[in-house]
Amino acid sequence: MVISGIVIVGGGICGLATALALHRKGYESLVVERADSLRTSGADTISVYTNGWRALDQLGVGKDLRETALFLCGGEEFRVLNKGDIIRTLANNLPPNTIRFGIDIVDVELDPITSDPVLQLRDGNVIKAKVVIGCDGVESVVAKWLRLKATKLLPYCGVRGFTNYPNGHDLGNEILRLSGDQATLSRTPIDDKLVYWLLTRKWTPQDSRDSKDTRLIRDSTLKYIKDFPEEVIEMINNSELGSLTLHRMRFHTPWDLLIGNFRKGKVTVAGDAMHVMIPLLGQSASLGLEDSIVLARCLDQEIYKLAGPEESRRKQVMQENKNVEAAFDRYVKERRMRLLKISTQSYLTGLLQMTSSSMVKIGLLLLLLILFGKSISHAKYDCGRL
Repeated sequence: MVISGIVIVGGGICGLATALALHRKGYESLVVERADSLRTSGADTISVYTNGWRALDQLGVGKDLRETALFLCGGEEFRVLNKGDIIRTLANNLPPNTIRFGIDIVDVELDPITSDPVLQLRDGNVIKAKVVIGCDGVESVVAKWLRLKATKLLPYCGVRGFTNYPNGHDLGNEILRLSGDQATLSRTPIDDKLVYWLLTRKWTPQDSRDSKDTRLIRDSTLKYIKDFPEEVIEMINNSELGSLTLHRMRFHTPWDLLIGNFRKGKVTVAGDAMHVMIPLLGQSASLGLEDSIVLARCLDQEIYKLAGPEESRRKQVMQENKNVEAAFDRYVKERRMRLLKISTQSYLTGLLQMTSSSMVKIGLLLLLLILFGKSISHAKYDCGRL
């Protein structure tokens, strides 16, 4: 049995960012991760717009991460980061022994006497916590315990990969977007030699088999881009096999986010455990970063009400669990409308791309214009100071 204070379930971007945000405010936490090491391999990138960089700056890691990725053309600050780079950077800024690997959480219970959360491990052990924050992604055990609605499946999938150009590429710092008869593709330079690409197409039953073999992923992808320029076909043919992934797309509906119960006792969720959206606005990771800032700020503000500025007194109040539930309610209230707005924009944008009716397209375009104005407005959001 392990006894801890704040336990964060999941060592991905949101979990590590939440631990770092709490650390910056003076609160210790324990991050428990199912994997045996940091999840830094594979072809995973994150798009970070101005709102995400504001959160990274509040965490104190924005400057270092800006050095790892090109500034891409556009009206807002926009860069694409290798997911491994941001995970390593966040982890390296945490105190030693904050992350514990190889811990597989299978359920959550409440202590019948104290009402403190108890995490059940697959190996039969338990972790008794004072506070639990679920940052454990799409298949979140914590979200399931909170009885949040499961994600919906889209009839589309995304194929991702990296292509390395040993002698450098001449693609500059611009994103290329192409649409063909069967697929759409975006190509994004990461640095002067590495390029990230994402292909979106309809999901087929065969994809369940192909997704387990990177050669099959590459070969099946080539079949969908026969009408694309030769340089794009060559890019995918020369992609790094170990980087290729194929996943069916999932999302939470806007109405699920509107009515979802994101807090029970001293347990809450953040990141994809709270909100999975159709990946068309490039905001998934940035929203998780925003969550981390808002959550840590709300917790500290509620604790500060009782304890004042003295750090030792604030730690004592935290251990006594006072105002934790009020802090989580405050966090959920602040995040809900932000999430509802951006998920609605994402949902309508997804419908726009999937429909073949010209009249429906016109109606959706007008609705998006009326509700959200410029399509990039979501990137100007400021989650505030930590």
